[in-house]
Amino acid sequence: MRNYLLAGLLALPTLLTIPTMAQAEDITVFAAASLKGPLDQAAEAWGKATGNSVTISYGGSSALAKQILEAAPADVFLSAATNWMDKLAEAKAIQEGTRHDFLGNTLVLIAADLAAAPVTLDDKTDLNGLLAGGKLAMALVDSVPAGQYGKEALTALGLWTAVEPNVAQADDVKATLKLVTSGEAPYGIVYGTDARGAGLTPVATFPETSHKPITYPGAALTGAKPEAAAFLDFLKTPEAGRFFADAGFTLLP
Repeated sequence: MRNYLLAGLLALPTLLTIPTMAQAEDITVFAAASLKGPLDQAAEAWGKATGNSVTISYGGSSALAKQILEAAPADVFLSAATNWMDKLAEAKAIQEGTRHDFLGNTLVLIAADLAAAPVTLDDKTDLNGLLAGGKLAMALVDSVPAGQYGKEALTALGLWTAVEPNVAQADDVKATLKLVTSGEAPYGIVYGTDARGAGLTPVATFPETSHKPITYPGAALTGAKPEAAAFLDFLKTPEAGRFFADAGFTLLP
């Protein structure tokens, strides 16, 4: 009996040093509404590769940034514009060294009528004539990036003042798209990727010189789980990039 007890005691340190399996983590991502689709695919691929899971909350970048500033629990922020990421950086709400500009996009004019003729966008364009008493659907022009880019482009082309009374504003770019595809608005301004995702051919693409570059930055938030930075690193890989490229995004170096 003493021999058995001795053997058991000698084996005890070995048993105590056996490593335990790492537990899977769930990270929460706040992401611009226009990223839905390819981001869902990327999150699923990362989850399969790591065993971790990703919960994504989509919305307008402005609303999400404000929620983060009000201490909403999130690990990653993916914005459709640099200005909202800048606000979080100023508030020290993001982790230094994790911010990265990883995607670009285009701004387009779409029509509810699939047979609508192409439109030339310049200072002579009669948008109100095109609307024929209807509304031009846009995301919130003072806060949501898609709306801000749209207002900036229309202003640069000299068209904003005339069309402003006929603008119908929506909470985000997906809601803007729905106003057009449902026929509630004859025309709308969305990202090129949204038009592509809905199977629509834009009637016009806004000149790149009419608005700031459409840039999507991402960053891990202060206090985020370690897996947040790993997820951001995955978004830079060719595997994840394929999902975004297929959706029409431009991959930034």
